[in-house]
Amino acid sequence: MTSNDSHKALELPVFRRISRLADKAGVEAYVVGGYVRDWYLHRPCTDIDVVVVGSGIALAEALARELHTNVSVFKTFGTAMLHADGMEVEFVGARRESYSPDSRKPHVEDGTLEDDQRRRDFTVNAMAWSLNGERFGELVDPFDGMYDLEERIICTPCDPDITFSDDPLRMMRGIRFATQLGFDIEDETYEAIKRNCERIKIVSRERIISEMNKIIASEHPSTGFHLLSDTGLLKLVFPELERLRGVERRGKFAHKDNFLHTLKVLDNVSRRSDDIWLRWAALLHDIAKPATKAFDPAAGWTFHGHEVVGSKMVPSIFRTMKLPMNEHMKFVQKMVFLHLRPIILSEDMVTDSAVRRLLFEAGDDIEKLMLLCEADITSGIDEKVRRYMANFELVRRKMKDLEERDRIRNFQPPITGDIIMQTYGIPPCSAIGIIKERIKNAILDGEINNDYDEAYAMMERVAAELGVVKKTDKQ
Repeated sequence: MTSNDSHKALELPVFRRISRLADKAGVEAYVVGGYVRDWYLHRPCTDIDVVVVGSGIALAEALARELHTNVSVFKTFGTAMLHADGMEVEFVGARRESYSPDSRKPHVEDGTLEDDQRRRDFTVNAMAWSLNGERFGELVDPFDGMYDLEERIICTPCDPDITFSDDPLRMMRGIRFATQLGFDIEDETYEAIKRNCERIKIVSRERIISEMNKIIASEHPSTGFHLLSDTGLLKLVFPELERLRGVERRGKFAHKDNFLHTLKVLDNVSRRSDDIWLRWAALLHDIAKPATKAFDPAAGWTFHGHEVVGSKMVPSIFRTMKLPMNEHMKFVQKMVFLHLRPIILSEDMVTDSAVRRLLFEAGDDIEKLMLLCEADITSGIDEKVRRYMANFELVRRKMKDLEERDRIRNFQPPITGDIIMQTYGIPPCSAIGIIKERIKNAILDGEINNDYDEAYAMMERVAAELGVVKKTDKQ
């Protein structure tokens, strides 16, 4: 890239302000890392990292005064952050780092720009542009990051064994960058990840899941999970997924590799949806297959009930991985539990009652469930795929018809527990639950309409069967 090109990258007014303030203070200032990398790759970036050979905090405070804006100072880390020109700008003093074997927290001391570049994870993240005077826009690239960028390679600035042993999270970051950018991991860097994979155990779950979510959110997330598995990291950070790997044969029977299938489903979903929780549902939809695998000499391998067992595994997986234990977890759990239902409907005669139940249980998430189920068809036999997709379209049409006619999605039965208690003058008891369940099932099965009068009449019939008497009839 020419000097003129770098000047285009530095057109935001904040860069010239930093340049002038740095020259005035007699310090060197550089834009480094992701902003530089992403400019060359034509990727959007909203963060600017500025390294100062001197006090990063002092330069940030000077800029904040000029812009009449607030600055957040983190003295423990020697950093400061403010917002300018719609960007988040973080300042740090150039530093060198050393590590103890049992911690990711480095011992930090002042250093040169090259010290600071050397401590960075990968060469493509170690490139810098000068912001000073006549050197404004000059590329400083002591570790040939530009070459690796052009060759689309992830490589460490120095010995990868030291890089990964010092901060094992960098192994996850390397795989994440390779996945996001579509780069290859350089051979020695890749082998160093394999050699040092056990070091990931000292990294917090929160930091690991942050990188994993970025892999899942990428355009082709399967790339990252293949790399995690092949380097030995997956069995340490997500053992439940690693257990899906492999094929077992007995005689003429063999089951598919459920790891490879899961990653195909994940990629299929990712092509159609950016919803990270739907992508998580794709990743976990078959997670219980190892736990439910059985061999039937007549039928071959079975995984009966894996959707039920899998849905029960979701909360513990979310808890262990420090994922949110909220509506996102419940959504993933529901998707795993229901993921076979549309497939079964597409194979069998599509009855109104079965579709009503699917609409009721999926609620407003029915379209996401259908997307997951369509993604789950990974057969290499074109005719089989076409047949499934045609049947799914039939299920969709029937859902639309029933939804317009019966208002089933997220419906609440017209007769509530309060109505039953008031009508019969009874306290909360099992009879109320039985009456409500019978009414709900009758509506879903099409025996009665989703209508108050029909539901009330059924309440009376079921109450009579149970020997429950109305208040007005009691002596």
